[in-house]
Amino acid sequence: MTQVVWFKRDLRLQDHAPLAQAAARGPVVALHITEPSLLASDLFDASHAQFIDQSLADLAQALAARGGCLVRRWGEAVPVLDALHAATGFTHLWSHEEIGQRLTWDRDRAVLAWCRARGVVWNELPQCGVFRPLASRNGWAARWDRRMAAPPLPAPEHITPATGVPVQLPPPGLVPRHGTPKPLAQPGGEPAGQALLQSFLQARGVDYRRGMSSPVSAEQACSRLSPHLTWGTVSLRTISHAADARAAELKQLQADGAPIDPRWPGAVQSFQGRLRWHCHFMQKLEDAPRIEFQNFARSCDGLRPDLGEPGWRADWFDAWCAGRTGYPMVDACMRALHASGWINFRMRAMLVSFAAYHLWLHWRQPALFLARQFLDFEPGIHFSQCQMQSGTTGINTLRIYSPTEQARVQDPDGSFIRRWVPELARVPAGFVHEPWRMPTGLQQTTGCRIGGDGPGSYPPPLVDHASAWRAARERFTAVRRSPDAQREADAIQQRHGSRKSGMRMTGQGTRRRAAAAGEPASAAQLSLFDAPSDGG
Repeated sequence: MTQVVWFKRDLRLQDHAPLAQAAARGPVVALHITEPSLLASDLFDASHAQFIDQSLADLAQALAARGGCLVRRWGEAVPVLDALHAATGFTHLWSHEEIGQRLTWDRDRAVLAWCRARGVVWNELPQCGVFRPLASRNGWAARWDRRMAAPPLPAPEHITPATGVPVQLPPPGLVPRHGTPKPLAQPGGEPAGQALLQSFLQARGVDYRRGMSSPVSAEQACSRLSPHLTWGTVSLRTISHAADARAAELKQLQADGAPIDPRWPGAVQSFQGRLRWHCHFMQKLEDAPRIEFQNFARSCDGLRPDLGEPGWRADWFDAWCAGRTGYPMVDACMRALHASGWINFRMRAMLVSFAAYHLWLHWRQPALFLARQFLDFEPGIHFSQCQMQSGTTGINTLRIYSPTEQARVQDPDGSFIRRWVPELARVPAGFVHEPWRMPTGLQQTTGCRIGGDGPGSYPPPLVDHASAWRAARERFTAVRRSPDAQREADAIQQRHGSRKSGMRMTGQGTRRRAAAAGEPASAAQLSLFDAPSDGG
């Protein structure tokens, strides 16, 4: 009996349960579908397509080495499957569960209806620590541990290809609607992901705890595995087992009295925690798909104007997207995203916070734009984080970053800013974080004119940080004080909140993070859920 394995966001052979089970049962059609509806989505970018194509090239080579063949199709899923069924008569469809956007959710419902009508058995298997369905968050962490404890599956030694599969060439002109060239984007493919995993756990990750916050050091100190998790070129379980093995190795070396860098145990421990956060956030979207479109806390509805509504500042949104806000750290991070598709988690949070609190933009349009910029766009993490950093979850303490203080703490000499904002390349350290304070004579000397649109010009700040911070806090305080909002927050915490009290941060740690955010300690307590592996 012919088995179809539908590769979606799981572009690998290692630890691929659907492929392993299908290959053991009969001839396999290893299928990937390029769907026009996804290419046209506001959440999809040409850089995503490039990463996928690179990964598919490696996947095709790996399949061929085991006797198999990658079958590529271009079209919507149901018509593609229907044509393939007519040609091969396949009886079983295998895939991983996808924790995706509404578009893929609706697509999967249509595929399920088609399978039932054709008598095809569709086996969807989990590939991460998200549970479907989940009645309660109680015991979630223990269930995650049990699922990740199972050993990763080896790639099948041999794959028998199905016969009678017609050849299809890609139609002309089928390209993503949104295209932003990213010359520094990470390459795709399972070999690239495995190499990153080893280099992180054996060398680059030693300074993970300290280096993850600054964009200067995070480029090397972070794992950079997030695009590979998003597109499934390396499984979460493979990464988790590798991290556990490294932790055990370090423990043994310590027991043997061997010299090791004292930073290593803490670095690996922190990374292991963020693998759990990865799934913790994805579970939120699985349990509440509406958060792709609606505020988590409906008490925040109408608080900010959305696209086309009175008060929406299209000019401010465009300046934020272009990296022309007048705040050097915000602009440098945005321009780095344009080129590479990646920035570290702290700076992602700052970008969203600035759009939400300083510019008072509804999170939805910034979320769409950033989804296209992030090579590692993971819907479950993305929408939860955009709402968390915008204050609309109802349960997280507001985090309003001072972009100037972030610049001073995370890029003290301005090297990151000068790299990505060339208008400021000659501005001395005393002004690179606040170039609008430069005297006119110094502006002429450095070739950086504040204001105007000509060459060498750099915009003044769109808004004043202190005024924006106060206004945002006052508006949210008024909303959150209402009894209805507090009751809603309790319900959200019960349905979606972590059950691990150790994940809260209080006391001295809170005060340190408050200072880094440029806020009084009383207004800058850490959000209940902190940095997942997205951006890490």
